[in-house]
Amino acid sequence: MLEPISVSLASLNLVTLAPMLIAISGGLIILIIDLFKDGLHKSLYVMMTILVLFVDFGSVMGLNVNERGFFDVMLIDGVAIISQLLILAASILFIPLALTSKRFHEYSYPEFFALFLFMIAGFQFMVASDNLILIFVGIETASLALYTLIALHNRNNSYEAAVKYFTMGALAAGFFVMGSAIIYALTGSIELYQVADVLQDRINEPAVMGTILGGSIFLLAAFAFKLSLFPFHTWTPDVYEGASAPLAGYMSIVPKIAVFVVAMRIFGMYIDLGVEWVRILILILAVLTMTLSNMMALVQQDVKRMLAYSSISHAGFVMAALALDTTKGNTGIFLYYGLFMFTNLGAFAMLWISRHKNRIFHERYDHPYEKFAGLVKIMPMGAVVMGLFMLSLAGVPPFSIFWGKIYIMSAAVDAGYIWLAIVMGLNSAIAAFYYLKLIVYMFLYDPVQNDNTVYYNASRPLMTIIGIAVAATVGSVFFMQPLISYIFYMVSASGY
Repeated sequence: MLEPISVSLASLNLVTLAPMLIAISGGLIILIIDLFKDGLHKSLYVMMTILVLFVDFGSVMGLNVNERGFFDVMLIDGVAIISQLLILAASILFIPLALTSKRFHEYSYPEFFALFLFMIAGFQFMVASDNLILIFVGIETASLALYTLIALHNRNNSYEAAVKYFTMGALAAGFFVMGSAIIYALTGSIELYQVADVLQDRINEPAVMGTILGGSIFLLAAFAFKLSLFPFHTWTPDVYEGASAPLAGYMSIVPKIAVFVVAMRIFGMYIDLGVEWVRILILILAVLTMTLSNMMALVQQDVKRMLAYSSISHAGFVMAALALDTTKGNTGIFLYYGLFMFTNLGAFAMLWISRHKNRIFHERYDHPYEKFAGLVKIMPMGAVVMGLFMLSLAGVPPFSIFWGKIYIMSAAVDAGYIWLAIVMGLNSAIAAFYYLKLIVYMFLYDPVQNDNTVYYNASRPLMTIIGIAVAATVGSVFFMQPLISYIFYMVSASGY
């Protein structure tokens, strides 16, 4: 007869679950309020969501580094803390955009904000665990909420985008489950730290190496779908085009931070065990992704689709840092997305500065380059701000993303991958062309004549968020050293 297991609250260390419980509780409170009193103004739900996110942020700041909790499935290391802080910071930056206009009706639904908080909880579960089942639960919780948020935009291409994202996400989930099942069959464990211990003793067995190869291919395919790496990137431009502009910018940042953390834990374990071809596969994917997506961005006629391919290229750039498996390379991942967060979300938000119900500039696209022609004569400050974002995305010094790119390139050189740094530099040069193309349209072309159905949005919430993004893009150079030191400390404290 089995003896009952005694579990104390102290041993569960429930404080490790606090950030996720705060987000879930916030979503449930919003749904309960709507249940008893419908028709409340969306500003109430926006303020409640921001309050929950700030409380969540504070709870993450209060966590101790390198703790486990809840039957040891929760892992609070430096990587978990810093990735949660980035996720919450991007969310706090995004959610006030719900106050910008009455035209975007999805923000008038309380369900939007509840789903948003559930999605945040899913991302937090992903980054704060090394248990493959809990990681999968986090992936699906976040993904299912995000599919619905896209569809709530309530346009034909929004429904199409949600279905495409759902289909690709289901396929990625299948690959992840298959890869995880192979790991379990091989080691008898779903805890990555235990998996590493088992593989350490069996890594030289030919059958084990072959099985690792099969499992790694499934997992790499799953993460390639989520990170929109080549050749699993084709859904990305269509999904971004169907989503609202700020949500597309948000999707280019937060889900990728969470997936990069999971990929770092799994593939970093393989590389540490000496499985060198995993590193080679990641490097091949990274180089192909950054190069081919840049080529595709060159020929885009729509600014939103150009920014979608641009975000794919940036993901490939950061994937190369993951393959280095050094503390400096892993630090570069969080530094890059910490800087990219402000610039890219600001660039997508700038697509809202001019709006129109009908496609008066192009029969196919909402944001063709012609829409921005001569913007400096219509809205000078808007043109300057968008120009700053484009220069930063291109990696022009001294703007923010330049420091992320140069840091990752230096990490590649330090690790002995000089050729990789050269490829990164060449891709940055190619990317500069399509970013400068938009600047040329804004500053050197004459405005396109229209039937005056375009109006320009200068609402206070939108201008505030864009102003914060500009300040971070331009002023980050003054805070770069303490930011790098903090991230480096947190990553090294986690053993990465």
